[in-house]
Amino acid sequence: MAQASQVYDESKIKTLSSLEHIRLRSGMYIGRLGDGSNSEDGIYILVKEVVDNAIDEYIMGFGKKVEIKHENGTISCRDYGRGIPHGKLVECVSVINTGAKYNDEVFQFSVGLNGVGTKAVNALSSYFLIRSYREGQYREAIFERGVLKKERKGSCTGHADGTYVEFIPDTQIFHEYGFVDEFISRRMWIYACLNRGLRIYYNGEKFESKKGLYDLLDNEVGETVLYPVIYHGSDKLEIAFTHTANYGETHFSFVNGQFTSDGGTHLSAFREGLLKGVNEFSKKNYSGTDVREGIAGAIAVKVQDPVFESQTKNKLGNTDIRSWIANEVKSAVVDYMHKNPETAKIIENKIITNEKLRKELSAVKKEAKAAANKISLNIPKLKDCKHHRGDAKGDMSTIFITEGVSATGSMVSCRDVYTQAIYSLRGKPWNSYGRGRTAIYKNEELFNLMMALGIENDVEELRYERIVIATDADTDGFHIRNLVLTFFLNYFEELVIGSHLFILETPLFRVRNKKETRYCYSERERDEAMKALKGHEVTRFKGLGEISPSEFGQFIGKDMRITPVGIESMKSVPELLAFYMGKNTPQRRDYIMENMI
Repeated sequence: MAQASQVYDESKIKTLSSLEHIRLRSGMYIGRLGDGSNSEDGIYILVKEVVDNAIDEYIMGFGKKVEIKHENGTISCRDYGRGIPHGKLVECVSVINTGAKYNDEVFQFSVGLNGVGTKAVNALSSYFLIRSYREGQYREAIFERGVLKKERKGSCTGHADGTYVEFIPDTQIFHEYGFVDEFISRRMWIYACLNRGLRIYYNGEKFESKKGLYDLLDNEVGETVLYPVIYHGSDKLEIAFTHTANYGETHFSFVNGQFTSDGGTHLSAFREGLLKGVNEFSKKNYSGTDVREGIAGAIAVKVQDPVFESQTKNKLGNTDIRSWIANEVKSAVVDYMHKNPETAKIIENKIITNEKLRKELSAVKKEAKAAANKISLNIPKLKDCKHHRGDAKGDMSTIFITEGVSATGSMVSCRDVYTQAIYSLRGKPWNSYGRGRTAIYKNEELFNLMMALGIENDVEELRYERIVIATDADTDGFHIRNLVLTFFLNYFEELVIGSHLFILETPLFRVRNKKETRYCYSERERDEAMKALKGHEVTRFKGLGEISPSEFGQFIGKDMRITPVGIESMKSVPELLAFYMGKNTPQRRDYIMENMI
């Protein structure tokens, strides 16, 4: 029976302003908050939203440089575009669904069509300044946490047209944070590659690309290529590709400057056009799998009305663009191979080698499946969920890769059976570094893992949107984590680049007294909790199994903390794996000794 005090009437209904809603539900607008230690943390999304607007001006033909600065936690951005019309300056940064990007005459190729970008930056900043220069006049507005505090206007003779933005992320939202300049620099480099001819300055460092996606891919693959990067560019389409000695396919796809981690119709069209082009030139009927094995490619397309399959804009859904992209790619491939017969021969030899290896691998797969079928009641150790990638609710589907009976038991007891699956490892998995691809199909544990994920035949059949590694915070746990990471980076690098791989963060300490319990993810948080809670007791969690199911539920619930696994560039992966997972070396021993806790 409801308590008398729990009255539900008109007084309980609240109407929030748009900026209040952004502050209350910030995750809906910028994803994870974080502390700045990961390139996907919220403070970098704020930078991106501001710079995106400056880039849009360049795309529309106004201004050839953008200046970004970071100084003592303050970010500023100056573009030399048209400047925001003064009469709508305040509304453009404070009223949702207000902006010129709804007008195709003003912005033809923009991703930020929901009118939220700079409003979110404004709402989530303790200080936000916007200034517009137009025809010798300026107008500016200053906000604090989304609330307008001051407006000014006047003449600005000698100042070029454009927009200046300055902001400080709000510590009430982001708490303790810090910008890592390397993360911002990398984002500026990608911007430059996607916008040939644009000069971007970050803290005085210049980023400019003459060859667009060629430069981006060449920088990514380094010396692992079998032949020089092939490039083609036109008004609405850019592509670049080459083959490497790596496994699988690795693609970087962009729509109007937005990275689409799950690709979409533009990437499918690129793959189709590549296959058709190779087959037309060679007068053969190679399979797509053999043509694309080991390929590293990049595609950037400009679409006037992009349709994305989710709010995160990670997969393009426009079907009308497929035909013309595929045809343009095919023509470009055929033309290049005719003009470069030596490279064409290398490509054909690579395809023939791929075909031979695929047939060998197919035989190994059959043996592995036959062995698995004999003991199918015991493997894989998977507690599945109801919804999977591709379902209506598949965007939330997650599989946790964990270790041990106790940890698995705690997670199974408190998981969401609709969207969360659990796969339990049997001790430490095999170190797959330096092994051929057939080897992982002969290893029972790794084959079971592939079957659980649905990727034993094709990585595109991945059954879960997120793969989360959940291991203990001790030496054994870290070793198991590294072995699992090695498996993915060695054979399924595209899943990492596609932002599907994560690491679960669980608390290291519990500090509680009779009135309150706090879970702490660092020694600093523990020390703060110990000061705040009198008469406390402290528990150090050494393993996931030490956390009871009743407690564990909150750590894999709506407030779950997961850290994306990212790589700076493809060319860094072999070197990293060789250092950490290869033969023991004096350098690695010294590193371990210096960094032991």
